[in-house]
Amino acid sequence: MPPVPALPPGRVLDLPGRGATYVSDTGGDGPVVVLLHALACTGLLTWYPCLAELRRRYRVVLFDQRWHGQGIRSPRFVLDDCADDVVAVADALGVDRFTCAGYSLGSLVAQVTARRHPDRVAGIVLAASTTHFADSPGQRRRLDLVGPRLAAAAAAQQRFAAQLALDPAVDDRWAWRQFRATPPRAVASAATVIARFDSRPWISDVTAPAAVVVTTRDRLIPPARQVELARRLSDAAIYEVEAGHAACVLAADAFRPALLAATASVTGRSAARH
Repeated sequence: MPPVPALPPGRVLDLPGRGATYVSDTGGDGPVVVLLHALACTGLLTWYPCLAELRRRYRVVLFDQRWHGQGIRSPRFVLDDCADDVVAVADALGVDRFTCAGYSLGSLVAQVTARRHPDRVAGIVLAASTTHFADSPGQRRRLDLVGPRLAAAAAAQQRFAAQLALDPAVDDRWAWRQFRATPPRAVASAATVIARFDSRPWISDVTAPAAVVVTTRDRLIPPARQVELARRLSDAAIYEVEAGHAACVLAADAFRPALLAATASVTGRSAARH
């Protein structure tokens, strides 16, 4: 795990009519970039290796999505609700337009946010992303088994993380504590919803400037499918990272330059439009 830098301060923010979540806001006068984290993570855990560089250029906002970390606890996990949470956080912080940068699960939420709130989303950066996970009924049936298996795996990892989080000899105890903040059952339920995601019928209608960061060694989302997403978008650039699905943290030195270039491309094109 990369060393943990000085992190931006955060607070629990109430979103009227929705609930409360943990939000960090770096402040500043630059373009606003809202960071959306991966499954089984928190906002800080997914993005901490990139925050120092991002906050030099942008006002960065990140928060725990529902069912994750200190995020909203709702009866159901629905991606439309996650997308509306993004706008609710922006409203609470007095932010009008913003760029959404999402990793894995967060990239799906970014797609839905751009579709549901085109007047608010100035651009999207999608990393380790896809339009869909299943191409056939058989694949969909197999994906239905992901939830229970992931719950068992997450529970085992949580037990391991609990040991590391308390071990003074472990340098990355903070990261393991962040990982333990999302219950295994929540991870499994969210994974079941994610497995049915399919933006192919509407993603070409998203006209905001976009960039797709392709993780070329990804064994969870094939790189070809990530490229397909970029080709379906009306205004997308592609940036490649020679790393797997956990590149945001475990290959941060390779991922960070691609993310910065992708974000600069999107914010630059957005500024030119407006």
